[in-house]
Amino acid sequence: MNIRNVKSSDYKIIISVLNEWWNGRTMTDMLPKLFFDHFQDTSYIIEEKGEIIGFLIGLLSQSRKKEAYIHFVGIHPHYRQHGIGRKLYQTFFDHVKKKAVKTVRCVTSPVNQSSIAYHTKMGFVIEKGDKQVDGIDVHSDYDGVEQDRVLFVKAL
Repeated sequence: MNIRNVKSSDYKIIISVLNEWWNGRTMTDMLPKLFFDHFQDTSYIIEEKGEIIGFLIGLLSQSRKKEAYIHFVGIHPHYRQHGIGRKLYQTFFDHVKKKAVKTVRCVTSPVNQSSIAYHTKMGFVIEKGDKQVDGIDVHSDYDGVEQDRVLFVKAL
């Protein structure tokens, strides 16, 4: 397996399989090409025999100098449960630590139970929200009307 930074040219490959990796759920609107153009230093691809099998899109906060944010992570369905996500996250953590980052944040939808479980397993803590959904703290209308989100934070 090879881990490298994303390139602009990776966008067409990733976007062409994204909805398939999410079992037909429409996710392409969540991942504009700008991430592949402007956040290459903090975003990663993992390949196996030249095929992209996972990616992580992350960034350093412009407003909070000691924070970083993971925007999107995807793992090819055939390669899940093989530690690929962990390798991508650790690569990101190692890089941002060198930039004096002390905190990493990320966000998911309350319906994405596997993401919630994964992030808590990775040591992220769910931030207190203004309501609970199925016992999970949620921030109402975080991404727009009726677009509630679960917010995570992890100290490095």
